[in-house]
Amino acid sequence: MDCRAGCGACCIAPSISSYIPGMPDGKPAGTRCVQLDENNLCRLFGLPERPKVCIQFSPTRDVCGSTNEEAYQIITLLEQHTS
Repeated sequence: MDCRAGCGACCIAPSISSYIPGMPDGKPAGTRCVQLDENNLCRLFGLPERPKVCIQFSPTRDVCGSTNEEAYQIITLLEQHTS
């Protein structure tokens, strides 16, 4: 599965504990990453500054569902169960 362009759920819903340029302490769950642009696209995509956790994320139907809203809901639920 490929990412849905403009979804951004994986850049908002989960917490990220590693350094992100502009967010040196990472980001809490439900907080929009500062590297997510106005079209919900990652400004760091393909760059070495992109956090390893983001590089390793692979979209799947189980996590991303069939809509952007469903992806946000699923990732939020997963975050709540793993925190």
